[in-house]
Amino acid sequence: MGEKVRRGTWVQIHRVVLEPGARAPQVPPETQEVPLELRQKGFLLTHAEVGDEVAIRTVIGREVTGRLVAVNPPYEHDFGRPVPELLEVGPEVRGFLKGGGEC
Repeated sequence: MGEKVRRGTWVQIHRVVLEPGARAPQVPPETQEVPLELRQKGFLLTHAEVGDEVAIRTVIGREVTGRLVAVNPPYEHDFGRPVPELLEVGPEVRGFLKGGGEC
């Protein structure tokens, strides 16, 4: 028995959009060998349990279906570690634009 999730909860779904071999012919062979998968976040439209096939409404209003895989999923992306040389660019350019020096 899965976790009970209430309608309106922020969730993530998963579904296979294209099976291996159903990809466009110009896709590289190693990509052809794996399915095209969708992971989408949105608000659950009906009460459900993790693992159920459900419908969600995304923040832009699209209705999407898939298997419920996560409740209150976090955003896990970032832009990596800072690059020290790039940290200096902003102040340097601002100084140049104000007429205070060379760039």
